[in-house]
Amino acid sequence: MKKWFKSFLAVTLFSTSVVAGCSQEESSKTADGKTEIVLSGWGGNPTETKLLQQTIRDFEKENPDIKVKHDVIADQYMDVLKTRLIGGTAADVFYLDAFEAPGLIDAGVLEPLDKYVKKDFDTADFEKPLLQAFQQNGKTYGFPKDYSTLALFYNKEMFEEAGVEVPKTWSELQEAAKKLTKAGVYGFGVMPELARLYYLAESKGGQVMTDNKASFASKEVTEGLQSILDMRLKDKSAAQPNEVGADSGIEMFGQGKAAMVLEGNWAIPYLGDTFPNISYGTAEVPTVAGKKDTMAFTVAYVMNKETKHKEAAWRLIEYLTGKEGMKTWTSKGYALPTRKSVAKELEFADDPLRGALVAGASYATVWQDGPYLPIALTNFNNQFLSAFLGQQSLRGALEKAQKQANKEIRINE
Repeated sequence: MKKWFKSFLAVTLFSTSVVAGCSQEESSKTADGKTEIVLSGWGGNPTETKLLQQTIRDFEKENPDIKVKHDVIADQYMDVLKTRLIGGTAADVFYLDAFEAPGLIDAGVLEPLDKYVKKDFDTADFEKPLLQAFQQNGKTYGFPKDYSTLALFYNKEMFEEAGVEVPKTWSELQEAAKKLTKAGVYGFGVMPELARLYYLAESKGGQVMTDNKASFASKEVTEGLQSILDMRLKDKSAAQPNEVGADSGIEMFGQGKAAMVLEGNWAIPYLGDTFPNISYGTAEVPTVAGKKDTMAFTVAYVMNKETKHKEAAWRLIEYLTGKEGMKTWTSKGYALPTRKSVAKELEFADDPLRGALVAGASYATVWQDGPYLPIALTNFNNQFLSAFLGQQSLRGALEKAQKQANKEIRINE
């Protein structure tokens, strides 16, 4: 077991009694003889909640011997989940973000699923990068339930007024941002964080992490990220949301204070609900150095290695990530299906807004890079922001962040 997990154990055992009231009791038989299994995840909007509840009901109809108890962890999902895993009260099946997957795989708390998979489950139907995010050393520890990539969201009216074409390359985006910038409006809205910029950081051949150590202070990573700083500090064509009184990039875009942003599928229902009058389109993320790339954010259903009902837990995972269950869950477009056949059946690839997001799934860089990326992330974001604001050089900021990150990683190895 990794030191980081042992450290978490030491801290959380003290508080286990506090959160135990929220934790799941050990799975058991119901009064009518059904096997009860617990499914834990975080909350969603009302539509997503209804879709998941419907999918669970459909599963229970097809599996009348199983009862699913849906448990929503409202806050501090990973902290609560780790506490429950340590205390032996975690759910039989639970959500796991790709970002956190390497840490739990290394800790040995997940059940490998390969032996449960039957031929008709068709694992080749999953978008390959999304499935690989939950595989390690030839074993599969989860099957992705949904995802989002990033796409370029652009304001059609602003583009038409400025006479600008939708950029297909990063250099075209930089030039377009200059032309689209005017009083009160920036050409490009930026979220200055590694999760959004990771693919750009590695676009010049550098690596954010190497052998589970932070390596983002390299010349190549600095070159990959420099254009973002140039747009803000030299061209004055980019800004982050709080500079215009917004809380997020998509709010900045919806308010008409940014002509372009890189956002995910979640932005489409948000704009429809919050800014219904905005005229916008989406396009694939502009190429960098001639290469298509974007970020992908995905979540899997995984099985608790200590569950006493592994066969029932697998049947739930099999249904939720199978074609039928996934079609129900993703039918409204709040989440995108990780199965290519389901995306095709729901015609998301041909959707004028979601098509660009679906197109990126086959080549996207998944937001994940070993068990210590969470440590590197915090240090990167703190220092990168100061460089973005012009308070220090980018190279200097990344060197400070890398040094501190690796110091913390050594402690947790």
